[in-house]
Formats: sequence, C-alpha cells, structure tokens
Amino acid sequence: MASRHIHVIGIGAGDPGYLTVQAIEALNDTQVFFAMDKGEAKRDLVALRREICARFIREPGYRFVELPDPPRAKDARYREAVCDWHAARARVWASAIATELAPGEVGAFLAWGDPSLYDSTLRILAAVAAETDISYDVIPGITAVQALTARHRIPLNDVGEPVLITTGRQLRAHGLSGSAVVMLDADCSFRVCPPDTRIWWGAYLGTDDELLLSGTVAEVGERIAALRAKARARHGWIMDTYLVRAAAE
Repeated sequence: MASRHIHVIGIGAGDPGYLTVQAIEALNDTQVFFAMDKGEAKRDLVALRREICARFIREPGYRFVELPDPPRAKDARYREAVCDWHAARARVWASAIATELAPGEVGAFLAWGDPSLYDSTLRILAAVAAETDISYDVIPGITAVQALTARHRIPLNDVGEPVLITTGRQLRAHGLSGSAVVMLDADCSFRVCPPDTRIWWGAYLGTDDELLLSGTVAEVGERIAALRAKARARHGWIMDTYLVRAAAE
C-alpha cells in the first residue's frame, strides 16, 4: 500500500452548502490541504477553501500548504502550452507531497466544482502517482453545469436530445448544433451563434456575487459580454459558464 494518500474532493460551484456528505467525511479524514496560490487577484478562491474546512471539519489540527502556480506560456501552441504547464505543476505537487505530507498521513486537493469536468487535477495527480509512492481517490462534487441549470430552473437537454459539453474555442471553430454547455470561454464565443439562439448564462454560481442572464443571443448577448467584462475587472477573475440551444427549425 502507498505510504501517502490523497483525496481529490469536489467542493461544488461556490456555495458551501453544495458539499456532499462524502466530501465532508473526506475533509475530516485529511491532515494537509494543498492549494494553488494563483496570486492576489484570486486570493478569495483560497479563502473559500479555508472557509469550507473551518465550517465542516469537526476537529482542528489540519493545515494548509499553498503552492506557487507555475506560469503558462502565452506564445506557444495551446496544447503544448497546457502540457508544459501540467508537467510543471506535477513537479511542484510531487515536491510538496514529499516534503509536507508525512508517511501515513492523508492530504487533499479541493477541486472547484467537480474534478471530472474541465479540471486538470486528476491528470496532474496521475502523473505524480506514476513517479511517487502515493495513492488517491476522487469524491465527486456539484458541477457548474448542475448549478447553472438549477439556478435558471431549466432542464439541461431538449426532450430526447443530446447535449455537448465544450469550450469557447471549440464553439468558435465548429459552431452550434442542438444544445451545448460552454466552459472556459474568455471571448464570449456565443456571439458566433445565430441571433435567435437561446442562452442561459451564469457567473460566480452559488456565491454572493452570482450573476444570471438569459434570453436570445440577440436580446442579451452584448449585455452578457459587458457584464462579464465589468465583473472580471472588479474581482480580478471570473468563473462563468452557459448553455446555448439552437432555435427549432
């Protein structure tokens, strides 16, 4: 058996109330929490993780270890830049686990939303586990997709129809057919969709700063873009996602 164990805990989209019972039990099984330090603009993301631990952990004694997040190259090709960034993160994580987590202890990474969905935690941890003596498990969480549809009070799919989960980059490249959830979109790529496309957008889901807008792209597209830019400037970061659905023919 590996001498060190890591929980990857999905902590939901922003509301501490989204945590599952399984996640709370994993929190209480952990001695060391690892968190990426992404700079002053994103300090509140670390602060929320600390708030979750303070709220749900029954016995004190755990500690946080904040890890410097390696920069991602901006002038390289996208996939190469992401691979290099993940490799750099893996080196940081491996070093931290070896020095901060004693044999027999349990550590954890708290994954925003759910670790299965556009999150690099599992890929990076798999690389670490391939080179070091650790084991790990995964506790699923409430995704931004679930939070978005719940807050807008809509089903994710049309009757009997599929839903694509994609990125802004892919939406711009391939357009929209049917329904799609779009994540990782800094460019408001919904503007490439026909004007009568329906959109349900949300940012900072589950937090006090939550923003919601819905309508057709013609009706609310530019309002979303302006609101998104204003919110990002105010907070220094933004997490948003949206569902778009092509108009029926």
